[in-house]
This record gives sequence, structure tokens and C-alpha cells, in this order.
Amino acid sequence: MRIIAGTSRGTKLNTLSGDNTRPTLDRVKESLFNIIYSKSDYYETVLDLFAGSGSLGLETLSRGSKFAYFCDNSSNAINIINQNIQRCKYQNQSKVLNVDYIQCLQVLKQNNIILDIIFLDPPYDKGLGIKAIEQIDRLELLNINGIIVLETSLVEKIPNVLGSFEIIDERKYGKVKLYMFMRKG
Repeated sequence: MRIIAGTSRGTKLNTLSGDNTRPTLDRVKESLFNIIYSKSDYYETVLDLFAGSGSLGLETLSRGSKFAYFCDNSSNAINIINQNIQRCKYQNQSKVLNVDYIQCLQVLKQNNIILDIIFLDPPYDKGLGIKAIEQIDRLELLNINGIIVLETSLVEKIPNVLGSFEIIDERKYGKVKLYMFMRKG
């Protein structure tokens, strides 16, 4: 896995070993970023929730975002994320949180953080993506023009509308599906 565009293009990233995480494939990541950057050419503040290796947040930093938050509840994932941040030299543009997603979202709310893009790549088929989006909506953490990107398995059912967010785009790539949400209306 590597950074595919921007100032850190080509930088190889470390990943977790084993079957507990699934890094987003380069071809999926490239397509995803083409889609989201067609909606807006700039995302200042980013959250990579259920971050794994941190590749999605790091990709946005490479493309010019000012700051990225990375959250995972696995200490092994946190070690990999920190290695990748150092490898890309984004220590001053990153904050890493080793907590569960609910605690992470509460910390961001307490610190008045408003995000431009939120990446959600939770464990599949457990409903965590839906719960996270509902929490993001309740805490009002997303900028008015912001995007939520949710990666799921093909079998997971995602409603078209979640709170004040609705699906604006969805794509299937092999065994995964990507959903992009924006605020309704």
C-alpha cells in the first residue's frame, strides 16, 4: 500500500498483519479520491475513524489537507499509524487517538472540532458505520458541505438517509462497497 498522489506520492505505508484489518486497495483509494475531489477540491480537516493503517487520512494530507485526526481502538493499529505518519513526515499535522469511535467523536465535540471529511472503515457487518454516522449527526461534527465516506461489505444494508445525511454516491469494488454521504438539502 502507498500514497497515490500529492506531496507524499509513492510513499509506502506499513499495514497490520493478519485478517483483522483490510487496507483499502490502491485502485479503490484512487477511485474514491477522484470522486470526493470532484465534489470539492479541498478538505481542510479530516477524520480517519477505524483508521487501521491511516492510509485514507494520510492521502488527504498528501493532497493538501491541513490536519488529520486518526482513531483506532487497537494499540497495534496505533503503532502502525504513528509509523506511517512519521514516514510521511506529518507529525505536526496529525493527532492520533487510541480510543473507541464513540469516545473519539466525543473528544472532537468537546474540542469544538468541525470536520470536512470523515472516513469510516469499521469492521464489516456489525452496524458500526450506521451508529458512527448517527453519532456524528447528533454531535454536529461535519461541516455543512462535508462528506462522510463509509466502506462496507456488499451484504451490509445501508439506508439512503441517516439522520440529516443522505447518500450522494455509492460504488461497488470487488467485495466492498463505498457510500458517500452529505447533509440533506
